[in-house]
Amino acid sequence: MADVVVGKDKCGEQRLVSLPLSRIRVIMKSSPEVSSINQEALVLTAKATELFVQYLATYSYRHGSGKEKKALTYSDLSNTAEESETFQFLADILPKKILASKYLKMLKEKRGEEENNKDDSEDDEAES
Repeated sequence: MADVVVGKDKCGEQRLVSLPLSRIRVIMKSSPEVSSINQEALVLTAKATELFVQYLATYSYRHGSGKEKKALTYSDLSNTAEESETFQFLADILPKKILASKYLKMLKEKRGEEENNKDDSEDDEAES
């Protein structure tokens, strides 16, 4: 594992991970079940996170529209989260972008449907 070098730190020494370990530690400690974190576990979690983000980005780039532009876009990531079964758990974190006007229209339609359903259920109760 020691021969995998990703970057260099401020002192010019080689590092195994490029994510800031202090941030990873803060995120891990935010869980109430975690009381202490072993340094090895911290490094392994950071490395696993890097590999996951790299895989997500590569998959999104290859299967997205950004390939023509040679760029990875947010819409590529959100499409991947929505369409790929592997990344389905990210759908709430990476929602598709929609215009505010479109959202308000959808909200209005949903409220209209709820009112119709409410009226129908009241009619059913009145008949019984």
